[in-house]
Amino acid sequence: MSARILFVTGTNTDVGKTVATAAVASAALQGGLKVAVLKPGQTGVAPGEPGDAAEVRRLAGELTIRELVRYPEPLAPDTAARRAGMPYLSPDAVAEAVAELAATHDLVLVEGAGGLLVRYDDQGRTLADQAGAVRDAGLNAEVLLVASAGLGTLNIVALSAEALAARELPLAGVLVGSWPSCPGLADRCNLADLPRSAGAPLLGALPERAGAAEDFAALALASLAPVLGGSWNAEHFAHVHRPE
Repeated sequence: MSARILFVTGTNTDVGKTVATAAVASAALQGGLKVAVLKPGQTGVAPGEPGDAAEVRRLAGELTIRELVRYPEPLAPDTAARRAGMPYLSPDAVAEAVAELAATHDLVLVEGAGGLLVRYDDQGRTLADQAGAVRDAGLNAEVLLVASAGLGTLNIVALSAEALAARELPLAGVLVGSWPSCPGLADRCNLADLPRSAGAPLLGALPERAGAAEDFAALALASLAPVLGGSWNAEHFAHVHRPE
């Protein structure tokens, strides 16, 4: 059976992509799968410091991690590369790394930087172009969109979905990266509105501060839909949090 390749992107930065990647990885590991996590471009982390891929392994457990380039400043990858005088990251390099990992793993998770269309080089190529290069190499690549729960998220989700559709890249679904402990009206309403904006299912909701959970493995299973290896039920969750 060929590996599943899932690109994890967000509506913007700080929406919980890394913890979401860790949750999907944890659920897969608990299901007996061999998992690899690729971070094509890491920014804002000094040499020798643990990056996002290392954080995924800390939360999820023993898995393969790989990072292609690291830029010191916390900026968009193209800007960070230019300011550091370092080479840009090409989509072909990402596709080659994904193919190598897919040959020996059941699931390859590719965590992007920022949102779907954040630039990685001076030609304006993005995470979407990386996923397209993987597809053009003959591998199946899906995208998981991590979104915030509250006001302002629907427009960005819809724009991301349109960008993926224009590139003929499949959107597996939307995952709420940080469900608030005291959700407001917008959060609750968005449980129904997010899948409509995306044209794809809602595949889970990770609680805020999930990365600090005492039992992250159990939390991952409880927060992800079955298609991602968990037991989370969208209808039940929406019913519990229905707007008053």
